[in-house]
Amino acid sequence: MPKDGMKLDLLIVPGCPNAGIAADRLRHALDQLGLHDVAFQTHPITDNAGAEGARFTGSPTILINGRDPFEEPGRAPGLSCRLYRTPDGLAGAPTADQLRQALTSAL
Repeated sequence: MPKDGMKLDLLIVPGCPNAGIAADRLRHALDQLGLHDVAFQTHPITDNAGAEGARFTGSPTILINGRDPFEEPGRAPGLSCRLYRTPDGLAGAPTADQLRQALTSAL
């Protein structure tokens, strides 16, 4: 999908301590790829019905063109914090490098 048609969503639980980190890293990754004009929308998930409808498996969740590039099969939707496997161990958000790779794959 061309970059001008890329759809990015950041799904969070209100008050999530990792939401800002994820947003900053996502913006940084976009800028490093020259995608300065690509924006993303932040969507709060406030109840279990919303979590199930969005296939939200924890805060923060990043969707690229409606797909979670960090999806872990078998993980049930729900209101919770999310951990990501990074080269440095478990973290509350993917690294900027992991996000760049996911964005590049989506282009």
